[in-house]
Amino acid sequence: MSRSATATIHLNALRDNLARARKLAGSAKVMAVVKADAYGHGLERCARAFGDADAFGVASIADGLRLRAAGHRNRIVVLSGPDAASDLAEMRRLQLEAVIHHPSQLAMLEAERAGTPLKVWLKLDTGMHRLGFPVRQAPALHARLRAMPAVDPAIVLMTHFVSSEAFDDTTTEQQIARFEQATRDLPGERSLSNSAGLLGWPAARGDWVRVGGLLYGLSVADGRTGADFGFAPAMTLATHLVAVNRIARGEHIGYGATWECPEDMDVGVAAIGYGDGYPRSARSGTPVLVGDAPAAVIGRVSMDLVTVDLRRAPDASVGDVVTLWGPRLTVEVIAQHANTISYELTCGVTRRVLFAEDGV
Repeated sequence: MSRSATATIHLNALRDNLARARKLAGSAKVMAVVKADAYGHGLERCARAFGDADAFGVASIADGLRLRAAGHRNRIVVLSGPDAASDLAEMRRLQLEAVIHHPSQLAMLEAERAGTPLKVWLKLDTGMHRLGFPVRQAPALHARLRAMPAVDPAIVLMTHFVSSEAFDDTTTEQQIARFEQATRDLPGERSLSNSAGLLGWPAARGDWVRVGGLLYGLSVADGRTGADFGFAPAMTLATHLVAVNRIARGEHIGYGATWECPEDMDVGVAAIGYGDGYPRSARSGTPVLVGDAPAAVIGRVSMDLVTVDLRRAPDASVGDVVTLWGPRLTVEVIAQHANTISYELTCGVTRRVLFAEDGV
């Protein structure tokens, strides 16, 4: 193969992470959020690893179709619900559940007069101001939905936190209070917490927790890694050196000549770039591993190649493995150097990277 970049997905880490999330959730059910192709890890393989999750959370009906085609019978919740009236029949056919967050979706459901009642999750806006109904409307909306013949009366009530990763911020406390006040007299299960909510807000466990990043070992808090919370990284992104060049002191490396060699030194060239999903914004000094030795990106990341300072890897040679992130070099560290978040990096791995699995 002409490209050597590989993303290895650690199946045992995925399973262990789900088990840890379930332990933290206590009596609450666990929804494994597998949107964005399971945060870049591969929808079908991750769904196999999360096979005993109480439900899957997806962003689209198409993801639900993929899961059903792969044989999964778990509950599947489409987190943004139907986009058009025609979606309702497909959701019923696939036995998908819908998050209802907008008046246009209510109108779609009210127009339905036949068919198996759809299971719905009523989303209330407690402060995120993205999707959801105003909390003051909760009683009327709940009654309206339960009166619809097209809707299963066992409605789940839900909201979404703004900054639950800030464990000392009062915003989440305020959101919890708004939600509890709005739903106090309504029947049905509750779902408030995402990954960060699961970690930092025991009062918000409710009946369901919706766990995304933590299942992949990804951080949900600034300055912390998933491993800091006991969750194992589930992806290793690696490639190989395709060249080792001796470059003289004072010479510049890469596009724009942004990095100058401080001495005569070996510079490695690794077969990965932003065309593979490695961030172009990764600045000089971003760590990598060459074999077991520490090294660092120098110069600009290009489409297909990255240049690496080999002064701390003096025995490096062509063909050596270069690890961009993984259990020994967490993706959160790379994200910090690239001024982004770990979620964006794993979601951004492109189709030309070869995916592999380890574990059973």
